[in-house]
Parts: sequence; structure tokens; C-alpha cells
Amino acid sequence: MKKQQFILVGVALIICFALFFWGKTAAPADPNGMPGQGMQQAAATLTTKDILAEAKKTLTPEQITAVTQLENTVVRGDVKNQQMAIDRQLASYWGDSLHRPDIGAYYLGEEAKLENSEKKLNFAARLLISQMYAESDPAKQNWLATNVKALFEQSLKINPVNDSARIGIGACYIFGNISASPMEGILAVKAVADRDPGNLYAQMILGQGDLKSGQLDKAIERFQFVVGHDPKNLEAIFNLADSYDRKGDKVNAINWYKKAQDMIGLPEAKKEIQDRIDALSKTDL
Repeated sequence: MKKQQFILVGVALIICFALFFWGKTAAPADPNGMPGQGMQQAAATLTTKDILAEAKKTLTPEQITAVTQLENTVVRGDVKNQQMAIDRQLASYWGDSLHRPDIGAYYLGEEAKLENSEKKLNFAARLLISQMYAESDPAKQNWLATNVKALFEQSLKINPVNDSARIGIGACYIFGNISASPMEGILAVKAVADRDPGNLYAQMILGQGDLKSGQLDKAIERFQFVVGHDPKNLEAIFNLADSYDRKGDKVNAINWYKKAQDMIGLPEAKKEIQDRIDALSKTDL
């Protein structure tokens, strides 16, 4: 497995874990039965300049010098390939050395846009969307989602039948605070699920929308469907545990937490899950 793939898997696991223990939020269910209606308001916007300026405040003088030198590299001749190389170096430095995976993924996306590579566009978008799911600041969510949407839209120009990209754009509307009404995104994802009910990614996103809007029975139904077709899907298993937990079904919540615990090797995560299991077990089942 390549280094970038390791990063993606690691980020997904950390975010999956964080979502279910520190990111539990719910909004009232839509009376018409659609997930996410009225879940959010459009967020204040941040520009990439704002994000970088704030991030640089935490850097040492030496780190600022290194970043500035990369940013101001003189580009002559083959401008496109030189800029791609600079973006690649910035991605590595921000992501690996400065431990800012969000900014690192942003620069991977900038490189992918110039190369116009479907594979790289999708990869950068998935890294950013993982950051979006874990982010709690609406303005930062908006910045992440806006960049994800642009990457997936460019990817779709290369491959218009890529349903995963369409679902990713839908997720930006549902969870990314890029619109006061997430219905456009929900309907886009639902269109994929209606056409291809076996699309597990679509079912997962719709289930998360149901969970976020408090439609727990619908969420459970979708996550059960995903696990039925992919029994080792840790994200779906966590979602099921969380859904039953919120519903007050302690027996099923404990059962699914234990399944998740068995699949995780991270000691800190195992302990957090055990703490939740213990808390549920101390109350009357």
C-alpha cells in the first residue's frame, strides 16, 4: 500500500472514531420524511488565504521561511509542470512535516486540477471530505466542502458516469454547510440510490443524513443494509452502534459497539468504546 493510501485509511479511522464519540449532533427530522431538511444554515465563508494565514500563525520562523520559499518559487518556461511540482512539495510539507492534513490535501487537489487526473482529483477530494466530516467549525466545513465539490466536479467532466463523485458532491451539500438547504445534495444522492440500490456509498451517505436529522429507524435500516453487504464496514458498524445508542436501545447498541471494538486495533479507541459499553451496561437494560 502506498503512503497516501495509508494516510487515507488512517484519517478515515480516526475520523470515524471521532464522529461517534465527540461529534454527536442531531437536528429535528423533516416532517416529509426526507433526511436533513432544515439541518443547517449557510455558513460564513473562509478563503484559502484566510486558512493559510491562520495556520501560519502557529509556525516557527524557520517553518514560515520554508513555506514562503516554496510559495514564491520563480516559475518560468514550463509553468504548468513547475507549479504542479511546487504544489506537490507544499502538500508534502504541510501534511507530513507540519501535520496539517487539510492543507496538505488542498495542495494535492491543486496539483490534481492542473494535471487533470481523475484518479488524483478523486483521491484529494476524499482526503478533504474526510476532514470535512470531522470538522466542527461551520466556516471551515464550508471551505473544505467547497474544495471537495470543485474537485469532484472536475472529475465528473473527465468521467461523467462516476456515481461516487456525484455522491461526494451530495455529501458536501448535506454535511458541508455550502447551502442553507441541503436538499439538492440529498436528492442527488437519492437519485443514485434509486437507480442503483446496491450502491453502498449512497446508502451510507443517506443513512448519515437520516442519523443527523434524527430519523433513527431509517438510518438503522440503511446501515443494516450496508453491513449486510459489507460485514467488515467499520463505519457502518459504528453508525449502527450510535443509532441504537441514540434510540435508547442499549442491547443492540452494546452489541454493535462490541463488534466495532473487535475490529479496531487502536488501544485508545478500544478503551473509549469499552467505557461507553460499561456506561450502558450499568443502567437497566
